[in-house]
Order: sequence, then structure tokens, then C-alpha cells
Amino acid sequence: MTDPRTGEWSSADRAKAAAKIMLVWVTALWALEAVDHATGHALDAYGIVARDPDGLGGILAAPFLHFGFGHVASNSVPLLVFGFFAALGGIRRFLAVCALIIVADGVGVWLISPSDSITAGASGLVFGLFGHLVVRGFVERRLLGIAVGVTVAAIWGGGILLGISPANTTVSWQAHLVGLVAGAGTAFLFRPARRRPALTP
Repeated sequence: MTDPRTGEWSSADRAKAAAKIMLVWVTALWALEAVDHATGHALDAYGIVARDPDGLGGILAAPFLHFGFGHVASNSVPLLVFGFFAALGGIRRFLAVCALIIVADGVGVWLISPSDSITAGASGLVFGLFGHLVVRGFVERRLLGIAVGVTVAAIWGGGILLGISPANTTVSWQAHLVGLVAGAGTAFLFRPARRRPALTP
């Protein structure tokens, strides 16, 4: 329920909404991969085709498509966790953060990935949300946010560093790197305005 004095959601309701959004999101990814599997991987062609004008449409589609169930499984847990904590900062802001990461990451992948390569998967968004969470607490100067960022970095930081290494040819390090930078940028771009103290007569 919302606080009648401020019109803001309670912490419990915000957590419930964040959990529901992420569960629906991840479930949708698995459903799409099931459709892709049933159609002989017909959806894979809708990923981002680097520097092909026809591949620009994949910028919005790619984060929801994967190359097999193992691929979507590897993204599901971090997407659930990072998305949940990011959404606790406000659902509208979370959706705006995700939209910007998806577009920035997609454009970056289209520009710098190897020619004619096809990129798909939610990992660019995952890396973006990681960057957002790690930076957000320090930008907003909130102890809880800093604690979340430090915890996330401690648990997933090693895998993130491996994922952005050009030496790792098994993944799209371009998508990971651009997503990470874009996500860190959103922490600055979407930081809430500081409330000025009310003046008393």
C-alpha cells in the first residue's frame, strides 16, 4: 500500500512488485527459448547482426533471445538478483534504466562486434544492472545501496571481469563491456533529486 502522506509505496510492497516483475521477466525468457527450440531455433536470426542495417531491429529483440537453454539458464539467476535489487529503487526508474542499457548495449554491439556476427542474450543487461548496482549506492550516498553494491561485486565480480576480457572468445565480451559501462552511467543519469529541507517561517 502507498503512504497516504507521501503517495509512495511501502518497502514491502515495492519488494513484492520487484519480485513479481523479475519472475515474470525470467519466465518469459524461458518461454521464448522453448518456442525457439520448438521451431528449430528460428528466433536466433533475430539477434543483433553487427553492422548490418537489417540487424538493427535485433537491438530490442536480442536481450530476450538465447542460444539454447544452457544460455538462458546462465543468465537467469543474476538477472533475477540484480533486477530485483535495482527495482527496489522504484519500478519506473528500473524500467527506464533497463531500456537505456538495452538500447546503448545493442548499439554498441552492432558497432564493435565482428562483422556479420549474431549476438543475443540477456547478459548485456545483466552486466548493465551489475554496473548500476555497484555504482548507485556511492552516487546516492546511501549505506544500504553501498552494501548491496559491495556484496554484488564480491559475489559476481570475478565472473564479470572474466566476461569483459577480449581473451574470452566463448562469449560476447563486447556486449558485456558496453552493458557494464552503460549500467554504471545510468546510476548517475537516474539518481533521484535531493530533497531540499522545508523552510519554516
